[in-house]
Amino acid sequence: MVSLQKKHPLAIRWNHWINFPVLTIMVWSGFLIYWANDAYFIPGRWLEAIGMNARLGQGMSWHFPFAFIFTVNGLLYAAFLFISGQWRYMFPDRRSLREAVIVVLHDLHLHKGDLPKQLKYNGAQRFAYTGILFLGFAALLTGLAIYKPVQLSWLTYALGGYEAARLEHFLVTCAFLAFFFVHIAQVVKAGWNAFRAMITGLEKTDVE
Repeated sequence: MVSLQKKHPLAIRWNHWINFPVLTIMVWSGFLIYWANDAYFIPGRWLEAIGMNARLGQGMSWHFPFAFIFTVNGLLYAAFLFISGQWRYMFPDRRSLREAVIVVLHDLHLHKGDLPKQLKYNGAQRFAYTGILFLGFAALLTGLAIYKPVQLSWLTYALGGYEAARLEHFLVTCAFLAFFFVHIAQVVKAGWNAFRAMITGLEKTDVE
């Protein structure tokens, strides 16, 4: 017998779908800012052809307002996780490491056995979704360090200086992009049921 079961609360769904366009705009505008710096110059005209050539003013005018939205959305998301108790389903527990290894090997077709029985998220998802919270916090700190290096000199210094913080911010962005592409691939692999769960909050499950 098939039934629809609740999976994702409304708050998590809203935070998820707000973050998608916000992060897209932040990555796009961030690259406009980076490539305006001669130190990050990339030869050739292909960046101009796709509209990603150095445009410092436009990049900053988009990046900072959306960084504010990203920060507020992230804080609300973290607050909801802890207040509602949803963090218990998301943070890794003592079984998560073993589960994560099995899930990764299974996805790479190196494990032929059955996957461990999971609750809301499997071990690999727990590590990934917890890691993205830390990435968001790192994005905020490194972003503030290069946005206000004088006013927040203590933070910039703690991160290794302005150039180090700038590189760290770029690496965090790359990590976000890697998570995004893997996440999309996993959603496509899981099919419509997983996608519907993040839209409606309901997941189709088999019950005896």
